[in-house]
Amino acid sequence: MRVVVVDDSAFMRRAVKQMLESDGDIEVVASARNGREGVELVEKLKPDLVTLDIEMPEMDGLTALRHIMRKCPTQVMMLSSLTTEGSHAALTALKLGAADFLAKDMSQVSLSVTNIQDELVQKARQLGGAGNRRFTKAVKPTATRFDQPPIFRSGQFDVVCIGSSTGGPPVLETILCPLPASMSAPVVVAQHMPEIFTRSMTERLGRECPMPVVHVEDNMPLQPRTIHICPGGKHTHITKIGLAKYVLRVNNEPTHAVYKPSVDALFSSAATSTASRTLGIVLTGIGDDGLRGSRDLLQAKGTILAQSEETCVVYGMPKAVTENGLVAASLTPEQIAQSLVTLGKSASAA
Repeated sequence: MRVVVVDDSAFMRRAVKQMLESDGDIEVVASARNGREGVELVEKLKPDLVTLDIEMPEMDGLTALRHIMRKCPTQVMMLSSLTTEGSHAALTALKLGAADFLAKDMSQVSLSVTNIQDELVQKARQLGGAGNRRFTKAVKPTATRFDQPPIFRSGQFDVVCIGSSTGGPPVLETILCPLPASMSAPVVVAQHMPEIFTRSMTERLGRECPMPVVHVEDNMPLQPRTIHICPGGKHTHITKIGLAKYVLRVNNEPTHAVYKPSVDALFSSAATSTASRTLGIVLTGIGDDGLRGSRDLLQAKGTILAQSEETCVVYGMPKAVTENGLVAASLTPEQIAQSLVTLGKSASAA
């Protein structure tokens, strides 16, 4: 796999190169000091992956990203500072076409670059392995058991649980923004990212979605007609406290879970609390988080949808549940949105 590193810090260029090349299958073929040089190198070398800093002189990372996506579409991973400004910029980058981001805490990275090495290498291998599949002509979507998006009835589910990772934020916007304020079923989203990023995503979705969007806190009631974003760094569980009454518990259990928030933890708690009246949706992402929770959910007679392969940045999480025969349908993000919109229609309109 061939990688171009773009960062204005000489230390970071060396550090990223060192971390990436700790994997024998990854070669950093060039590095650039700013966005302008980075765009030129990408056009010339056509790498499998670009790591792109956001704040740089001459041409910043977001501007460089726009040029790369227009001139030579490539898998891009943004390197974002772990700040409020950095989180907003990273989400903008994902909207513009970046595949993923890595949060770097500049107060710590100079002390121990290995703090982010494992995550950097894992993301690079997954994104580089995907090649330029995202930028080829779209394949006609196929469904596992439906030729068309499934039509649900209003009131069919007590909760919609969504799990996503790499490439998730833009897909979440595609799915959630069309949902009408009349949709009574609450939505709970577990997106793999640090808490400062889940807060920024909550603010962004809150400006775009007709439904209210909230950042989950421990013991928060599960509210109808509301989108709940699970906080990063911890796990969110749905707990039943009475007849059709639920709260969201936020804690560190299970401690062994690699990703926080864990999709498995969310789905498994829904299997116990809302059971057959749960709709689970597994979106693009690395690994198989959501597989165990989907098994629990299906055993409880819940319904599971997955994002289709050709629309995923990384077909990991949806692949796991689809190949294990757990999903009712494999759909594009637009088709998933169409199905969810039917939950907000009245019986007469349906």
